[in-house]
Amino acid sequence: MNHLTDKELKLPSYGGQALIEGVLMRGSRYLAAAYRTPEGDIVVETQKLAGIYTSKLVKIPFLRGLVILWDAMGLGTKYLMRSANIQTGDNEKIEGPALTLSLVFSLSLAIAIFFLAPAGITSLLEKWWPMTPFVSNLLEGLVRLTLIIGYIWAIGQMKDIRRVFSYHGAEHKTINAFESSSALEVPLIQKYSLYHPRCGTGFVLILVLFSILLFILLGPIHSLLLKLLSRILLLPVLVMFAYEYMRFSANHQNHPVFRYLSVLNMSMQRLTTVGPDDRVVEVALKAFTTMYALENEKD
Repeated sequence: MNHLTDKELKLPSYGGQALIEGVLMRGSRYLAAAYRTPEGDIVVETQKLAGIYTSKLVKIPFLRGLVILWDAMGLGTKYLMRSANIQTGDNEKIEGPALTLSLVFSLSLAIAIFFLAPAGITSLLEKWWPMTPFVSNLLEGLVRLTLIIGYIWAIGQMKDIRRVFSYHGAEHKTINAFESSSALEVPLIQKYSLYHPRCGTGFVLILVLFSILLFILLGPIHSLLLKLLSRILLLPVLVMFAYEYMRFSANHQNHPVFRYLSVLNMSMQRLTTVGPDDRVVEVALKAFTTMYALENEKD
């Protein structure tokens, strides 16, 4: 395969997501999803990105974090369902209102478990063990982090999920190889790290750490209802700041401070990445090279 050296496109715009027996790679204008079929073949689907991805909203600091995250969740869910259908032979599609409803339900459940539940637990504990607002908010953050880590660890014990995590590792290795100007060949890609500074797993960790800081600064809230409401209303603020921090730190990995802080990010990724075999890397490579070729085509 030819050595890819064209750096005109902004590298941080390249991202991806593990699918069921597949990988989604996304650029600034196109995405490509590659899947390994039950018969052993690799099939690829592509899509030209439009709307939000080409609007001025993605250039507005802080606001772009909310916009991109919401749309990325939609695309991720769509292609995750598609990858599942390929394995089962089902042609059912989830789009439009059904996709939006699925996203809203999933997001609401995640907020209830990982944001509202920790606030409720600490408020309950305060009735038996009085604590300062600083300790209360710190404890809430630790409970939140424990729930998230526990959940990721638990699902990671499932055989099917570990298989998905291997595709996650292949996605990281492929992008790391590209960003290091390596020739994109499976044996060479295998030499690169399983971890990447722009990983969504790291984003979750950053979000939790920012929540601890923000809620400590917010001070005491004695009403449980107001506390829960504040966690919901301030979540978009946390997402915006976490996105901007992640974007900035990923572009400054040579700075010792951000390189040190990225250690926590990389540690979290140990829970969601598994070393891929060559056939898994082949799928990630096919998705990336297809996306890259489309990104560099002249319209």
